Amino acid sequence: MLDSIPNSGKIFYIKDGKKEDKNKILDDWNQTSFLKQSTNLKAKDWLLDIIKCIDKIDKNNFTLNDIYQFENNLKIKHPENNNIQAKIGQQLQFLRDKDYLKFESRGKYKF
Repeated sequence: MLDSIPNSGKIFYIKDGKKEDKNKILDDWNQTSFLKQSTNLKAKDWLLDIIKCIDKIDKNNFTLNDIYQFENNLKIKHPENNNIQAKIGQQLQFLRDKDYLKFESRGKYKF
């Protein structure tokens, strides 16, 4: 079940045998605290799916096209949505507005 949690949702008190700094723990916690405010499970599910896609890209700078590579997987998970690319863009905007990631320029993001 831990595999279903995005990396940013895994908050370590001890990592690699060393105690983490209290401020880092709090920063990590605050980075995703906006998720607990959402009571809409479908909206939260979409956000978590996009965060997982960002995790799989595994680089700090990524493009919209990098995320679009997951379009088929997202369509399988959300068959009721017929406009996956627009939904991806919407979720990236939300994550940007929540300071989860930064918009660098057209189609370019920084995590």
